[in-house]
Amino acid sequence: MAKQGDGSGDGPHVVLAGGGTAGHVNPLLSVAAALRGQCPQARISVIGTAVGLEHDLVPAAGFPLDTIEKVPFPRRPNTDALKFPMRWGREVGRVKEILRRQSADLVVGFGGYASAPVYRAAKVMGLPILIHEQNARAGMANKLGARWADYVGTAYDHTGIKARPGIPVERVGLPLRPAIADLVVKMERDSRAARVQAAAQLGLDPDRKVVLVTGGSLGAASLNRAVSACAGRLLELGQVVHLTGRGKSDQVQEQVVRDLGDGVVTDLDPAHRGSGDYHMAEYLERIDLAFACADLVICRSGAGSVSELTALGLPAVYVPLPIGNGEQRFNAQPVVEAGGGLMVADADLTPAWIEEQVPALLADVDRLGTMRHHAWDYGIRDAAQVMTSRILSVAEKG
Repeated sequence: MAKQGDGSGDGPHVVLAGGGTAGHVNPLLSVAAALRGQCPQARISVIGTAVGLEHDLVPAAGFPLDTIEKVPFPRRPNTDALKFPMRWGREVGRVKEILRRQSADLVVGFGGYASAPVYRAAKVMGLPILIHEQNARAGMANKLGARWADYVGTAYDHTGIKARPGIPVERVGLPLRPAIADLVVKMERDSRAARVQAAAQLGLDPDRKVVLVTGGSLGAASLNRAVSACAGRLLELGQVVHLTGRGKSDQVQEQVVRDLGDGVVTDLDPAHRGSGDYHMAEYLERIDLAFACADLVICRSGAGSVSELTALGLPAVYVPLPIGNGEQRFNAQPVVEAGGGLMVADADLTPAWIEEQVPALLADVDRLGTMRHHAWDYGIRDAAQVMTSRILSVAEKG
């Protein structure tokens, strides 16, 4: 009998590798689900770590998970760099044992700590390798794996990945989470009905403009400060849905109440919902409902956010995270160049900037519509299905 998450055993055994963050795990699970749908007889398992999100999310989705240790590439000469060769060799050996035990036919990597040893082990064992890169600037694991890969799919053009001669590097988009993929279908069928239904669940008026503000699960203090300081002006034009991030709601509420008084802020939780137009929560599990209602989104520009918003055709003001190597700016840049959004540096996102830019944009129906059209044209909605087709094609070739 096949294990939970496996097919009947007559198809290929596909081992998916990746994890750590939602950016790696969500595309992996989306492709796994598409594989299960398109090729029910395929056997599917996952290699990840015991400390990333995959530890909980992969078994919850019904797929077997084998874990290895994290082996970060050393970035400077230190004690960890001295230990790296031994740790690397140990985990590559562990992966080889897993692949043999699972009778793997091919591996598909999504980046992150778990992927690099899987790529190396598969190369040594002569197994086909496919890669998906979700960021505009490829990570180190996928750059390494691309040297041995038989196929590379990306969410963006010009990621910096260099594959072997004759190996395709194809922009397929980001495999969408099920909730977002379902919303895409609803919006294509009847966007007005999707908006009305979602608005009813969130306590919004579907006939008035909605600005969605989100800095992700941890929030973004700069977005929170700038938007809450302009609450009065934004509410003149419609409603605000503000997802503040965990532990950051008090500051936002204090600012809005200080400027506008009690009764303006209302909780998105139905149990505590009021009648105000500034709808607030620290986090919204069903963010697809907020997307269904939004006329404009103010947000960070992580790869997942940009891909989901463009897949839905949502105009956005992107505020890249001002740390790291600037990859969030690269994520948003092609969308902005395509006319599907605006981009403003974190340091420039002030109340004055919002007062000058956002109300005028909200009031300009034609401009918003054009941005929506360009975002939709840039977005890709079938990435999971395309990746699955490429995987099955490589599997058929053996």
